[in-house]
Amino acid sequence: MEPIKTHNGLVYPLPKRNVDTDQIIPKQFLKRIERAGFGQFLFYNWRFDENDKPRTDFSLNQPKYEGASVLVGGDNFGCGSSREHAPWALLDYGFKVIIAPSFADIFYNNTTKNGILAIRLPEEQVDYLLDQAEKNAYTLTIDLEKQKVYDKLGFEAGFDIPAYNKHMLLNGLDEIGITLSYADQITQFEQTH
Repeated sequence: MEPIKTHNGLVYPLPKRNVDTDQIIPKQFLKRIERAGFGQFLFYNWRFDENDKPRTDFSLNQPKYEGASVLVGGDNFGCGSSREHAPWALLDYGFKVIIAPSFADIFYNNTTKNGILAIRLPEEQVDYLLDQAEKNAYTLTIDLEKQKVYDKLGFEAGFDIPAYNKHMLLNGLDEIGITLSYADQITQFEQTH
């Protein structure tokens, strides 16, 4: 995983509530066993028609959002099944940060474990971000160390994150990486037991 300390990125607005994991990555694409390659299937049923052609009426297909790395969504983002493929698809597509008023708990935990910073902000602040991103090419800066989100227009918001999650993301560690950071102590324990 790549560490996240400060991230500056183009914002993609997805003003939908209850975006579930089957909408994020439909079930027919869950046959792969590796983590890479899922980005092409992100929001597949919204991005592509029945002939696998890009839909012109879905905003993520618009050139102005090409290269977006910050997704701002609606309440209860990532609800539904617990599939870890959802954060894999988001990350593989290029999203490093997701901001919403709330997340499904399992999805929230899966984002951290896979190197995505999920930020909860009050609905009125999320509405402001959605509005800005729908009107213009809009970028946000996220400072994980200071736990702040801000733009060039004067918007600034603080956010909470559990210390364990913050440590994982700042250091680019998943749970295996954290365990391996104790390799010396584990070896010492094994040798004395």
